[in-house]
Amino acid sequence: MSKKYAVVGLGSSGLSAVNFLVNHGHQVSIIDGNPSPALADRLPTAVHCHFGSLDSELLSSADQIVISPGIDPRTPSIAAAKAQGIPVISDVQLFIDALKAQDLAKATSTPIIAITGSNAKSTVTTLVGEMAKRAGVIVGVGGNIGTPALELLNIQNMALVVLELSSFQLEHISNLSAQAATILNISADHLDRHDGMADYLAQKLRIFDQCQTAIICQDDTDLAKQCISTLENSAPNHTIITTDSSLKNQAADFYLFDDGDGMALYHQDHKLLPIDQLKIKGKHNLLNALSALALGMAANLPMNAMLETLKTFKGLPHRCEYIDDIDGKAYFNDSKGTNIGSTMAAIDGLGTVYGASSLALILGGLGKGQDFSELSAYVAQWVDGVYLIGQDAPVIEQDLLKGDAHLATKIHHVGTLDRAVLAASQSAAKAVLLSPACASMDQFKNYNERGDKFVEMVHALPHASI
Repeated sequence: MSKKYAVVGLGSSGLSAVNFLVNHGHQVSIIDGNPSPALADRLPTAVHCHFGSLDSELLSSADQIVISPGIDPRTPSIAAAKAQGIPVISDVQLFIDALKAQDLAKATSTPIIAITGSNAKSTVTTLVGEMAKRAGVIVGVGGNIGTPALELLNIQNMALVVLELSSFQLEHISNLSAQAATILNISADHLDRHDGMADYLAQKLRIFDQCQTAIICQDDTDLAKQCISTLENSAPNHTIITTDSSLKNQAADFYLFDDGDGMALYHQDHKLLPIDQLKIKGKHNLLNALSALALGMAANLPMNAMLETLKTFKGLPHRCEYIDDIDGKAYFNDSKGTNIGSTMAAIDGLGTVYGASSLALILGGLGKGQDFSELSAYVAQWVDGVYLIGQDAPVIEQDLLKGDAHLATKIHHVGTLDRAVLAASQSAAKAVLLSPACASMDQFKNYNERGDKFVEMVHALPHASI
């Protein structure tokens, strides 16, 4: 039966929703506040376009609204449509419903692995996808990463779906019914779009709605308790697999332990893999590896294939990515670190490798209203010098000193990334870490451009003459 849909936001997910709905015979309007969206020339001819504003009349006349992740649902015209009782969903909800209908028609069941978190979700999503591929499973990987979810429906004989989901997408999803789901971590982020941390966490917790197996990280005891409490209400028949990277909890299903031969990944009482055989570095990446193993086990992926993947997986660009070693100093690009939680994980992860006061940290950009005093303890322990760039550098300094006044001697205002790289290269630090904890749009188009520029600058650094 044909319905009237309004798709709000013409990004990649919005375009995929338009194409899907048109192909299924629905009446579709595409609405975008941008007068000239970049993807407008790729729209089907049957679509009604309204660009330059979010038209209230179009929204209120729709049977259903498909909202893109970048659009704030509190926008007055969307809020008014919701108040009228018009359902607002995400493109991922369209995907879930279509996949269930497809499975029903074929008498099959395609399991979904669902991954969210403030940080590391792209790394873990990609890693699980690579594990499935090595095991010979036809897998679709997408959602908030790379491929819009609806485009995964074009994969022939798809036997597994791995979805990265943001809080914005989860806000408009119901009855996800994932075979395995996890919240990797939680820290202050996107609070400009959510009504505080409680609301942000509430949207993340929706990932457990009707899930079969939940992967619970026990490093964060408060988050673990919240997850378990939610599961009791939203997934009554759930199973739990636990992870722990604290080195203190061998009661977890997947954990880190040093038996005297060096630290290794363990499953229950079985030693799986020494950490020196992994390409990805830092304690946070070891937890990512444990999470991926737990998710893969819940999807019945063979352990051997998962471990072989871990031996070759190098991580993702701009996510604590090792760049080079120049004159005995290692350089890491964590430009994707756009919030405090991500930067804390990067500092702690690399600090445990290189030692106390070992890092030169490049920090700054658009702070998004975060409280940077949360970084102070990490800077005090692991950082030799902080090199501040970008618009909110004064705010960041004020917050850091609020957390620890003794950090004044470590803080350097350099303004731009090129000056930061040069100054950090001349420091006494063992490693240079770009992990800005901020958005990039004050000086760059996006975090990708910021990271690419950092890599260029590192490769352009002069080497000491031999």
